Amino acid sequence: MPVNVGGRAGRWVRRRAAAARGRNADSGMTSIEFVFLTPVLFFMIFATVQFALYFFADHVAQAAAQAGARKARATADEQPGEWRGEARDVVDSYIQQLGPQLVLSPDVQTVQPEQHTVGVVITARVPTVFPGLDLTVHAQSSGPVERFVKEPGN
Repeated sequence: MPVNVGGRAGRWVRRRAAAARGRNADSGMTSIEFVFLTPVLFFMIFATVQFALYFFADHVAQAAAQAGARKARATADEQPGEWRGEARDVVDSYIQQLGPQLVLSPDVQTVQPEQHTVGVVITARVPTVFPGLDLTVHAQSSGPVERFVKEPGN
């Protein structure tokens, strides 16, 4: 049952009670929003970092595969037995220069899908921000072997 208080004291009591009711109705709402939104915000930040790691690793692997394929194309005709090792060396050098902590345990394979075509295929793991997430990148580059052909009659 409400208490009827008159005069200046009554107005003061009513204002204080109204202010207390308004403050109590919303008190804690900011804390609850913070508790629910902070994990979402952190997830979005970590997802952005993971996205950047993956695509940078993919670009490093692709650049290494292209460099290895260039070396293989240039040396496969001159050195038929040694081009595979030289292409692997170029790939390893690229990975060490561009992202040794980004392209983890690369599996480098040299391929010769056709008689006058050579290439490089790389499969590697990517470091992850989220525990239990296993990401791999796959890069492939191939092209025709550069051959010197003598003109007839020379």
